[in-house]
Amino acid sequence: MARSRQETMEENRVKLIAAGRKAFAEKGYAAASMDELTADVGLTRGALYHNFGDKRGLLAAVVNQIDGDMAARAKEIGSASEDAWQAMLAEGAAYIEMALDPEVQRIVLLDGPAVLGDPSKWPSQNSCLVATKRSVEQLLDKGILKPVDPEAAARLLSGAALNAALWVAASDEPKTVLPKAIDAFRAMATGLLAGR
Repeated sequence: MARSRQETMEENRVKLIAAGRKAFAEKGYAAASMDELTADVGLTRGALYHNFGDKRGLLAAVVNQIDGDMAARAKEIGSASEDAWQAMLAEGAAYIEMALDPEVQRIVLLDGPAVLGDPSKWPSQNSCLVATKRSVEQLLDKGILKPVDPEAAARLLSGAALNAALWVAASDEPKTVLPKAIDAFRAMATGLLAGR
């Protein structure tokens, strides 16, 4: 019986995240109604409070899920590259380009920082940082990068991609800003290459 209750709680959590993701994407965080959101999936406000504490907690869970999806998508795009260096550049560019996705733009890049604060403090961003640091360490071991502190390089690369995506998302002309942001990201990252 306890297992059944646990399964129901997990099912409710999944439903609420899906409903939150839809509502926040369509209406934005401020306009999304908790009563409508919970009613859409046949749950009560109590279920939302029990699982996430409040609407802000639900947004954090939604941002975490989308940010995780973004990281996986960027990794997949990078894996098609010919080498580890090109993969890192492709991942960064892909992350920046995702700022054109309306759901990513509104939830992760606009509402997320406004409601949840500094994205560099989000658990999902820390996961991206760990993965980037691992990639930097591998490139350092192969002599592809100048001898730099791996954490510093990873933080600067991750921060540059995030800030470029934030710039694209907040721009009145995101499609015009995007190529500028990607070009600058690549130029900055290339400065880390050994022999440059």
